[in-house]
Amino acid sequence: METATQKTTKWVLDPAHSELTFKVKHMMIANVKGEFKNFTVEVDGDDILKSTLNVSVDASSINTNNTDRDNHLKSADFFDAENHKELSFKSTSFKQKDDDEYELKGLLTIKGISKEIKLEVEFGGINKDPWGNEKAGFSVEGKINRKDWGLNWNAALETGGVLVSEEVKIAGEIQFVKQS
Repeated sequence: METATQKTTKWVLDPAHSELTFKVKHMMIANVKGEFKNFTVEVDGDDILKSTLNVSVDASSINTNNTDRDNHLKSADFFDAENHKELSFKSTSFKQKDDDEYELKGLLTIKGISKEIKLEVEFGGINKDPWGNEKAGFSVEGKINRKDWGLNWNAALETGGVLVSEEVKIAGEIQFVKQS
């Protein structure tokens, strides 16, 4: 008796062509940009547009191009990277809004606190690179209030306002490689 083997497709993150960034208003006058250098995205399903995503971010990989600021962000005032080694996101829905625009919802967990967030996603499409690898690209944007996850540290400014805004803009440029 012959058994048919089912071929499954897996989409794997291409870290060389992916980034996860954020911006926060500093002193109410300019944005400071940062990124997480180490993260993974797992796609659970064959069809990348109908699959569940699981994102894991190494909290200690934060980089804002300023060592003192990075160390402060890793401290208990913010991410508490020693006790909460990762941030995570698990998608709960991915709905098409128009041709290339989608709405992604999911649970974002920071410092053990999970809250649902909504992200806007632009699907860049699927294409083959010069070596025959099939790739899919996505641009992701959203906003969160950092205080919802206990990232409360701040300092009042002498002229009014605060040093760090509550709103954090998050963005990602994500590329996957199809594996068979």
